[in-house]
Amino acid sequence: MNRATAIYELLLERFGPQHWWPAETPFEVIVGAVLMPQTTWKNVEVAIANLKKARMLAPAKIASAPLAKLTSLIRPAGLHRTKPRRLREFCRHIMRTSGGDVSAFLDRDQGMLRRELLSLDGVGPETADSILLYAANKKTFVVDAYTRRVGRRVGLFDFDDYRKVQDFFEDNVAGGVRLYQEYHALIVELSKRICRPKPLCDLCPLCKICNYAQRSSG
Repeated sequence: MNRATAIYELLLERFGPQHWWPAETPFEVIVGAVLMPQTTWKNVEVAIANLKKARMLAPAKIASAPLAKLTSLIRPAGLHRTKPRRLREFCRHIMRTSGGDVSAFLDRDQGMLRRELLSLDGVGPETADSILLYAANKKTFVVDAYTRRVGRRVGLFDFDDYRKVQDFFEDNVAGGVRLYQEYHALIVELSKRICRPKPLCDLCPLCKICNYAQRSSG
C-alpha cells in the first residue's frame, strides 16, 4: 500500500465515512459548489435553505429571477455583487444547453463538460471538479487549500499547482467515484479539526507518517 492510500485508510478509520456532499439533488450540489468560494459551508447551507423556502431551487426559477430577489436570498454566502449573477448565468447556461434538464446537462463526456464548466464566469478548477465528482458522479480528484496543506505537510508532494496535485492523487489512489468523494471529504474533516494553520499534531491520525509532525517533535 502506497502512502497516499495509507493516509486514506488512516483517515477513514479515525473519522468514518463522511457521505459528502450533503445535498438532496445534483442541482443542489451545483448551487452549493457555485456559492462555496470564499465562504463557509454553514453560510452556503443558509443560502440554499433560503432558496428552498422561496421555492426557487430549480434552474428555470433561478435563471428567470430578478437579480435583487436572488441577491437577497443568497446574501449569507457573501460576495453579493458577483455570486448572484454567476449563479443566475450558470442556470441560464443549463437552460440553453439542456432545457433545464440537469441530468442531461451532467451526463456528457467528462472532458467536454469540464471545459464547458471552466468557461463559465466564476467557475474555477475546484468548483468544476466538485460538480463533476459530486453532482455528475464522474471520477476526478478535487483539489482545494486543505488538500495542498495536508499533502505538503505529510510529504506526499512539494508543489501547489492544481493539476500536478490532482494528477498525483489520481495516479496514486486506486478506486472509484465514491472513494474519491470520501477521500476529499476526509481531508477537509482532518483540516478543519486537526491540521489547521497551527496544527494539533498530537491529535492527528497521520502523525507517525507525517514529515511535519516528525520535524516538530524532533
